[in-house]
Amino acid sequence: MSTIKTTRPLSLVAVSGGLQRPSKSAALAEHLLDLISSEIPCQPHLIEMGQIAPEIAGAVWRSQLPDAVAQQLEAVEKADVLIVATPVFRGSYTGLFKHFFDFIDQDALIDKPILLAATGGSERHSLVIDHQLRPLFSFFQARTLPLGIYATDQDFASYRLQSEALIERASLAVQRALPLLQLAQHTAPLQAEEWLAA
Repeated sequence: MSTIKTTRPLSLVAVSGGLQRPSKSAALAEHLLDLISSEIPCQPHLIEMGQIAPEIAGAVWRSQLPDAVAQQLEAVEKADVLIVATPVFRGSYTGLFKHFFDFIDQDALIDKPILLAATGGSERHSLVIDHQLRPLFSFFQARTLPLGIYATDQDFASYRLQSEALIERASLAVQRALPLLQLAQHTAPLQAEEWLAA
């Protein structure tokens, strides 16, 4: 059933590694969700680490996770496209962010397009995207998109993007990703319930 190909709305999932709410990482993730959704029909979904962190912090095995967290993991694994946005903590992503992805099946993200983003206190952490995030998702054999988006505290006002340079870079990153996202849209397999309705 899952071998039938069609054009359908993309399952677009964003994971924000921010542990607080409001969160600059979540605001950046939501902005990118909106940008992509304005270009391609999507079913957007945002996962905020701060909302599930208490549930995953003490788990060693996936079987120990509550159903609500298991559903979020499945959303990431079944997504057509991922957005990942994380704050920088001591030069890298947070431990809980990594812990979440430790539970993802290592084959689930193969060839999945992933748009990388990060937020930090200053420009000195901007290499986190290439030095930390790309290697993580290279392990998963995902297709990290060419342009990453890094934002500093000065790029936000009341947790909303205010920097024109950041807004332009985010738009450029999405525009350059569109051919790959459109390919994902045209080759995405039908889910079982969609096949039955087709």
